Amino acid sequence: MSLIKSISGIRGTIGGKSGDGLTPVDIVKFASAYGAWVIETTHNPKVVIGRDARLSGEMVSGLVSATLQGLGIDVIDLGLSTTPTVEFAVPLEKAGGGIILTASHNPIQWNALKLLNSRGEFISDVEGKSILEKAEQEDFTFAEVKKLGSYTQIDDYIDRHIQHVLDLELVDVEAISARNFKVVVDAVNSTGGIAVPKLLRALGVNDIEEMFCTPDGHFPHNPEPLPENLRDISSKLERGNFDLGIVVDPDVDRLAFINEDGSAFGEEYTLVAVADYVLSKTPGNTVSNLSSTRALRDVTEKRQGQYTAAAVGEVNVVNQMKAVDAVIGGEGNGGIIYPTSHYGRDALVGIGLFLTHLANFGKSISRLRATYPNYHISKNKIELTPEIDVDRILDEIKSKYKSHPINDIDGVKIEFEKEWVHLRKSNTEPIIRIYSESESEATAEHLAQKLIADIKEVVNASMI
Repeated sequence: MSLIKSISGIRGTIGGKSGDGLTPVDIVKFASAYGAWVIETTHNPKVVIGRDARLSGEMVSGLVSATLQGLGIDVIDLGLSTTPTVEFAVPLEKAGGGIILTASHNPIQWNALKLLNSRGEFISDVEGKSILEKAEQEDFTFAEVKKLGSYTQIDDYIDRHIQHVLDLELVDVEAISARNFKVVVDAVNSTGGIAVPKLLRALGVNDIEEMFCTPDGHFPHNPEPLPENLRDISSKLERGNFDLGIVVDPDVDRLAFINEDGSAFGEEYTLVAVADYVLSKTPGNTVSNLSSTRALRDVTEKRQGQYTAAAVGEVNVVNQMKAVDAVIGGEGNGGIIYPTSHYGRDALVGIGLFLTHLANFGKSISRLRATYPNYHISKNKIELTPEIDVDRILDEIKSKYKSHPINDIDGVKIEFEKEWVHLRKSNTEPIIRIYSESESEATAEHLAQKLIADIKEVVNASMI
């Protein structure tokens, strides 16, 4: 069993003993701390909640709702929803915050409470630490019987969210409809199975093959939208009867596309393509995290904009986007953040922008992919013993490569002309993650192995 408490929320596997897994006791304790924080900091006792379709969702939702009501907080329950839909709803409901009950791309046994502020954005590091401290100290007081919070269900927020996408200036429904796209959707039997087909029909896409779109929480494959997990949809597209495939994760904040021949468009390139389109209409700056492809920087500079890297984590990307007034940004895992809509990763907004781009392009999705720089990312990790000082290792590596451009806002990222290596330590275990990118797959892997050898050399030297 696993239970991970972090500044962004609490996640874990369902069952086990309290403190070892995500049990009802842990859920109530953490929801209490968050609710107390909302009351204390916003003086607005109203919280929006929504969940993905995983099997434990209804149970977790009931516990969270009752706990918040017990604190005197009014609960607006969107029921089966998406992460971006809850983010969208919080400010519209004038709520003090929001909780999304989803473990995102994690397997079926996991669930989580993801926490939002009153703007519908993920809470900051400082806010997260404050909530963790409240949970640890059990610093919360429940309401008297006549001051319990109310409970209201609203079941049309996905429809409102879709209408919002249709109303975006850069989403061209007429152009999309005119292309008569034939689309396959894999929504991993979660809430994307409700939202994505409905959005596509609203955009004028009528020829839709729905794969795994029953929101019953029985994930048919690993829910992370990576090529190795998407063999079924790829096989269907290989037969040549569709224009593209659309894949989302269980809570619909990550978006991936499959080409008409069954090959992957590339999750890293979802943001690249959408950014290219947005920049063509509204020139400006872009942001992604340090572990995302350099292709976004190339596209941005080609459009006369400025690219900035942020530390890994959605809240860090959002903060950097605000700092540089970015017109588009996100993460290389298929997360699109479009400030004109809201500051959160949103696959529905991404679909509207991408299909407009593809419709205007007028050729196949694989031809569109071929217009972008072709980089390869290698992802590795090295496990260390707990007594090893990971920070000291990263400092040694930084010193070794000091003649190269280095970004150390989140680990150590070393630039080698159009190649890079990013080293990050895990917050929960003695691991260094090593991401590298090059125009050559072999070179990307070679770079990673070179840094792994360097790390081992530093470790060995420290043990002499």
